[in-house]
Amino acid sequence: MNTIDTMFKKLQKIRKKSYAPYSNFHVGACILTGDGSYHVGTNVENAAYPQGVCAEASAISAMVGEGHTTIHEIGIIGEGLCTPCGGCRQKIREFATDGCKIHIFNENGFQKTFTLGELLPESFGPDNLA
Repeated sequence: MNTIDTMFKKLQKIRKKSYAPYSNFHVGACILTGDGSYHVGTNVENAAYPQGVCAEASAISAMVGEGHTTIHEIGIIGEGLCTPCGGCRQKIREFATDGCKIHIFNENGFQKTFTLGELLPESFGPDNLA
């Protein structure tokens, strides 16, 4: 099974576990690291806005918790063409290069691939502090 198919399967499953009682906007994220491992996360809302957690941040936490620090590719599933919010683009940047592929899915499957550089041009990252 290729990366896109594997991600879609994992994204469909994790998105169903989303906790979004206020917005009813369910999102899932799936990170592929360089060693071939996958890490998933989902959005978790909170009645005290904006204290919720985006799916991308949730997946990054799962990845780091397993000892990884590099995002090779990431997939995101939501309604329509659901790209990462600005804050999540910056969170992804912490662990990825401009060439990192960001695959966007919806309930029907794969929609489009962007690079992080396309979604966050001229970004500020760890190398700016070196």
